[in-house]
Amino acid sequence: MVQKTYFKTKDYCKVKFSFKPENAETVEILGLNSDWENSVIMSRKKDGSFSADVNLPKDSQHEFRYLVDEKEWLNEPEADHQIPNIYGSTNSLITV
Repeated sequence: MVQKTYFKTKDYCKVKFSFKPENAETVEILGLNSDWENSVIMSRKKDGSFSADVNLPKDSQHEFRYLVDEKEWLNEPEADHQIPNIYGSTNSLITV
């Protein structure tokens, strides 16, 4: 799930990412702000879901994917769009 919170006086949007893959130990978000090397580590909740809050600039688009247990790439089903990537699969796209 992706939840966006806009502020009238700020030039960014607070985006809350929530994701619940089965039997995962770790989940990271890669690709935000075109950064595929430095991940956002998501926090694990008691119910097995993971979440992270990220501030993203207003009027921008970001491709991203979740990396589960450092080996499995998954997309966000509720992203604004899914777009093809150079590896023959798709990336999630969020517009803020």
